[in-house]
Parts: sequence; C-alpha cells; structure tokens
Amino acid sequence: MGPMRRLLNPVLALGCLGIAGVLVLAGGGWEPAAAEAGLQTRTVAVEGGGRYTDVSATVLARMLAKKNFLLVNVHIPLEGGIAGTDLAFPFNQVEANLARLPADKSARVVLYCRSGSMSSIAARALVKMGFTNVWNLDGGMIAWQEAGRPLAGTAKR
Repeated sequence: MGPMRRLLNPVLALGCLGIAGVLVLAGGGWEPAAAEAGLQTRTVAVEGGGRYTDVSATVLARMLAKKNFLLVNVHIPLEGGIAGTDLAFPFNQVEANLARLPADKSARVVLYCRSGSMSSIAARALVKMGFTNVWNLDGGMIAWQEAGRPLAGTAKR
C-alpha cells in the first residue's frame, strides 16, 4: 500500500463514521415505516416533540400507485411538479393554508419541493401544528428526476 493510500484510508474511514454519526443523531438510518411495511423510510425528530418521515423517490412512486394521501408542492417559486399533486403553496405559508389541509391531523400529508429543504421546513411546521402523519420527499424533485421519473404540471395555488 502506497503512502497516499495509507493516509486516505483513515481519512475516508473517519469521514464515513462522521456521516453515520450524523444519521444516528438525526433520527437514524433508513428503516421500514410502521404504517407501510417494507417501504424504506427515515424518521426525523422535530424539536419540541413529534416527527415526520423522509421518503425516497422510489418509495413515493410506489405510494402514488395506490395513492391514499394528500400530495403538496411547497416550492417557491412554483416550477414543475409531480403527477398526482393535489395542492401547491409556499413552504413558509403553511399556517395560512391550514384550511386547505385535512381537518383530521392524523391524515397522511406528503410534501415536496425542488431539493427537499423547503419541504422539510414545512414538514416541521405541520408537526408543530399537531399533524402526526407528515411525510417529506427526501431530495425533492431533483431526487425524483435522478430516479428517472418525469416532472409534470403542478396544482394551482
């Protein structure tokens, strides 16, 4: 093994441990969701209590095949979307759009945006408002397209 390889291996190992540590601290790795046996998801704890579920593009595509949830695009500005989207409103206007969301706070609501950052903020807001079945598309529309899935039109705001 050359000198560079000896140097890189410990660095890579520490980097991987650091990433694994972040995943553990952030709520763990990918695991089967209790509500959807066999689907790979990640539970994300929310400050002050509660949690939401991050879901991959592949899993969301499977969920859409038997859709039983509200799908919401929260990206600003509104650009593109995923077929089957029910609503669209800005991630920072969740409270102003509560009347458009299910009255039953245990109903499943799946959020997405372009990259996943705006929708994770909206997911945290919904959890803090008492919603208990909030899901977020991890990586957003970027991950959706990287998984080979096309974007479609969007729901009206």
